[in-house]
Amino acid sequence: MDDKHYLLSLIREGEHQQQDFKYRVADACKLAKTVSAFANTDGGRLLIGVRDDGHLSGVRSEEEIYMMHQAAYKYCKPEASIKFDTYHVEGRTIVIATVPPSPNRPICALDEEGSKRAYIRIADENIVASPVHLALWREQQKPQGAIMTYNDTVRQLLNAIEGQRTLNQIVRSSRLPRPKVIALLARLIRFGIVRWEYQSQQFLFSQI
Repeated sequence: MDDKHYLLSLIREGEHQQQDFKYRVADACKLAKTVSAFANTDGGRLLIGVRDDGHLSGVRSEEEIYMMHQAAYKYCKPEASIKFDTYHVEGRTIVIATVPPSPNRPICALDEEGSKRAYIRIADENIVASPVHLALWREQQKPQGAIMTYNDTVRQLLNAIEGQRTLNQIVRSSRLPRPKVIALLARLIRFGIVRWEYQSQQFLFSQI
């Protein structure tokens, strides 16, 4: 398959959890959010020089290529792994930036003020990771033999999860300290007792 047919086959997929189109790179900080989201989820690729409608516009300058590198190596902390492949189609240059899932989550993106935020990829959107995700990533760095103790505090928390609940609802209902709820939810998710979903622009937690 030549470059043109390969690119067109990717474009036909549209934007999804592991693929995003960027018409142009004007802001390395904004691009870093997508890099962070891919690295913290299942990995993905950015087709740079492709409009949202799939039209090939091409990368216009060396400055855009420089900003792509800046997004991964300067505006992501820790640095994100990223691979750049360049294709020449119909007189235009298209760059595919491939980001693998990171074993060292969270990969955070820096904003213009230098503040760090971690993102995850849901469908074709980059969403700010919840405090529970941050705690879950810390949990996943622990040894596989970690033990889950089913004590009164855990029972109190589970009793507060009726149907689908937001983090704030669980904190209020359980009457447990917020940091404790976050840590316990992360552990319960790790052990397959609780799951999370993203609906109506909020994270919801429920028992499995």
